[in-house]
Amino acid sequence: MLSRDAGEDSGFFPFAALWVRMTGISLSATSFLGISRPYRFSMWGKGTSDLVKYLMVGIGGGLGSILRFWLGSYIGSKMGTRFPYGTFVINITGSFLIGLVFAFLTARTQWSPNWRYLIPIGFIGGYTTFSSFEFETLRTMQDGQIGLGLFYVAASVVVGFVAVWGGMVAGRAMVG
Repeated sequence: MLSRDAGEDSGFFPFAALWVRMTGISLSATSFLGISRPYRFSMWGKGTSDLVKYLMVGIGGGLGSILRFWLGSYIGSKMGTRFPYGTFVINITGSFLIGLVFAFLTARTQWSPNWRYLIPIGFIGGYTTFSSFEFETLRTMQDGQIGLGLFYVAASVVVGFVAVWGGMVAGRAMVG
């Protein structure tokens, strides 16, 4: 049976309870975007926390993958496919995002640990495309464009590293 903490007043209680359990963020009118104690799911018994972790990773991964597909297709249609611009942009923005997100999650220790499963593991894991990067590098080199392939590897690693660092700096500046 679902039970809720005192003071929580939501008209769509079962959905709000699941949201608060997964994210640690209350949907009540009195504490919108506030941090609350998570709801207890006594009907699911032991193993609930593992189920929630998998749900968070799955939701985040699905959304990240959809965004990766859309953005990669869009960039490829605008810039061409001789150089894998879409994958490059996705990997660099993903590197920046993971730095930014970890800066926030490190500074906001009172937030539910489920945010770690939703955003960096799920969403950014689904969004970034390291396997695509490796495949495109191999294909470029097999096509005889060894210089372009090596440039792609070097640029991805160096610019990706700078993006992670920039994300951390930006995140730290935002949180305090």
